[in-house]
Order: sequence, then structure tokens, then C-alpha cells
Amino acid sequence: MFRKLILAPALLMALSVSTGVIGSAAHAQDAPLRIEITDGVIEPMTIAIPQFHGSTELAAKVRGVVADDLTGTGLFREIPAESHVAKPASFAEAVSYEDWRAVDAQAMVSAEVTQNGDNISVRFRLYDVVSGQPQGDGMQFDARAADWRRAAHKIADQVYARLTGEKPYFDSRVAFVQETGPKNARIKRIGVMDYDGANILWMTDSSSLVLAPKFSADGRKLLYTSYDSGFPQIQLMDVATVTSRPLTIDQGTMAFSPSFSPDGRWVAYSHEDGGNTDIWLMDVATGAERPLTTSPSIETSPSFSPDGKRIVFESDRSGTPQLYIMPIEGGEPTRISFADGRYGAPVWSPKGDMIAFTKQMGSTFHIGVMRTDGSSEKMLTQSFLDEGPTWAPNGRVVMFTRVTPGGNGQPRLHSVDITGRNMRPMNLDFAASDPSWGPLMP
Repeated sequence: MFRKLILAPALLMALSVSTGVIGSAAHAQDAPLRIEITDGVIEPMTIAIPQFHGSTELAAKVRGVVADDLTGTGLFREIPAESHVAKPASFAEAVSYEDWRAVDAQAMVSAEVTQNGDNISVRFRLYDVVSGQPQGDGMQFDARAADWRRAAHKIADQVYARLTGEKPYFDSRVAFVQETGPKNARIKRIGVMDYDGANILWMTDSSSLVLAPKFSADGRKLLYTSYDSGFPQIQLMDVATVTSRPLTIDQGTMAFSPSFSPDGRWVAYSHEDGGNTDIWLMDVATGAERPLTTSPSIETSPSFSPDGKRIVFESDRSGTPQLYIMPIEGGEPTRISFADGRYGAPVWSPKGDMIAFTKQMGSTFHIGVMRTDGSSEKMLTQSFLDEGPTWAPNGRVVMFTRVTPGGNGQPRLHSVDITGRNMRPMNLDFAASDPSWGPLMP
């Protein structure tokens, strides 16, 4: 059985789905091939991704993205093409499981890419070589030819989800800040890119200083801090139209570090007035706002829980920056960080079970994670300066900014698995900071 999905242009963040049988495939076995992901040593699953059939040049590009997505997780090892015994002549050809077992492949991906003018169709199947059966239904993705990378990410997402049992994250986007110029006079602009650094779209120019973009839960909106008025104020941008409006306009006060609630109704942000900084909550539709904290200390970097009922934030009310949680209705915050060091920039996992944060220990910075009650704290990174974590849509990977030391030090985006493995720099040819990982695209 094939499922057919029509991919709308990425900028529209929409998808029209139609399901129908356009071929046949045996159903997956009751106990499918699966990677067991733990904190221990993981032996990557061996996977064969032979040449995709159809439009030769485009098929090769789609195949390359699929392979990069899967091997980039550290969970899969691709069987080199020169080792393949089987050389399937067409997508419809029966799978020779014995030939794939002979090269130690545990799974195999077969696909066909066809192009008709400005449109493409990509069909794929995943096979469990160990048991000799298809792994789930085949699927077809129809899209504009310009969106071939989305179709490739969708294939990789399906393979990842079926072989790990986890939600995927490849067909997603990241907002970030590009930085150019010397450290004391940085020029910054906001961009949006595919999770792997491709298809960059510029959301702002470099006419004013901009900081810390944050995606809404549906990926349609961006919050960011702008110095266009001379004071930091919060802007709200529509991603599809690349138009923005000020969300805060209080002259003489500063508003910064905004974050959307999961339903998009509320924005929590830092509000500074008279030297005191508190967390405020604003209704996006009406502009009505109220303080959540009223402490003489500095409160900043709010992040909502996935159910929208609580926020985690940074406060120095105990004497040093620590992490606190409180209900959005108000009440006394509960401290959750107690180990040595200074904590900041907390971000709640999409799964709701963990919080990522920045931690400073002496002259060393870390990206860490902990349970929402502060237990099971774990450092994922260590460097001269790591900061500003953001979660992949499936809560499995964290992206952050790493700054190199020295007078010419540059910020670069990196990602790491929540086990602390598979540290990877983003493939960008410019300095970048402040990543915000958007949702999985529909």
C-alpha cells in the first residue's frame, strides 16, 4: 500500500493530504526492526540506500539529502555503494534480501523520483533486510520541483521514525541571527533555514540590531528583539509575508527575551523599568499585559511548558543566576537548579520531560539538560562559550551557539544529541547565533 502526500511550498507552512492505494506492499511484521536508543554505547544500524530510480540528476540529489539526514544522526551507517551486490534495475523490481544481507545491511531504502515540468513525485519504500519484509507502507510525496529537498527530508523522516520509534525532525526549520563585522560593532540580521542549513531566507536587513528570534509553535510567526527605536523592544513577524509590527512600544523601558505560549495566545518576556527586570505576560490579540514576577531581582529568559501552564525562567533572586518554575497564573516560583555554577537561558523540551540550559562553571560554559524537577542534571558540552540551547521538534537534539575564543572569535551553530554524543557544527559559511528550532512541517 502507498500513502500519497502533497507538499505545499515550505513558506506557506501548509500541507494537503490525500490517501489512496496506488500500489501494493506487504504489511510490516509485528516486531519491526528498531534501534534501541539509550544513554549507553549505540552501534549504528547499517542501512543501504542504493541509487534512486527516475530522473537521474534530481534523483541523485534527493538520495544524497536522505543519506545525509540519516547518517548525520549518528544512529545509522550507510553501506557504501561500491559494496552493493544487488543492482536493482527499477523501483518495481523485487528485493533480493539475500544480496543485501551479504553486505551486512539491516535496512534498505528504495525510491523513485519522477519530474513533470515544475512538479515532482517521489515514491519510496523501506525494507527490513533482517526479516525480509517491507517496513510499513510505501509512500509518495508530490511537490514542486523547487521543493525537492522537502521531499527528501520527508523520506528521511519516515525512515528515522520507523527505525527508531521516535518522532522525526528533518523537515523543520531554524531561525537564527547572522553576525558580521568586528566584535564591538556587529551587524546582525535574522534568517530562516532548513534544519541542515539549506534554503536560507532573510527575514530582516542589517539596518538595526536584532536579537533572539523565537518561532511560534506552528512555525508561522517569529518574535524577536529589535533596537530600531533605540531601546530593545519586541517585534512580531509573519514568516510567510515577512512583515512585522511592534508588540511592545513603551518608551524608556526595555522589553526583550520573548517566548510564545504553545497555543500562540500569550507571549512571556522580560520587562525592565527603573533598573528592575521582571517576567511579564502579554495577550497577543489584545495587547493586555501583566507582570508574572515582582521581585527586586533580575528575571529573564522565560520558556513555556508544552501544556502552556507553566514557565521556566532565569533569576538571580538567590544571589546567583538559577532556574525557577512557576504557573502562568502567578504564585511563588520554585527553584530547580542547585548544583554549583550559574544557570541561564532555560528552554522546555517539546516532550515536556526535560529542560535545556546554559551553565557557567568558572571560565567554562556548558549546554546541559535536567528533569523538570531539577534531577538528573547532565552536561552535554563544554567549551570557552556555549550558550542559548534550542530543541529539535522531537526533543532528541539540541542546537546552540558556540563562540570561539580570542579577539577574532566567531559564533557558530552546533548541535548535539541529548546523550551528549554526535556533536556537529552546522554547515554554514558565516558566523551565526541565537538559533530557534521550529516545528516539524506538516
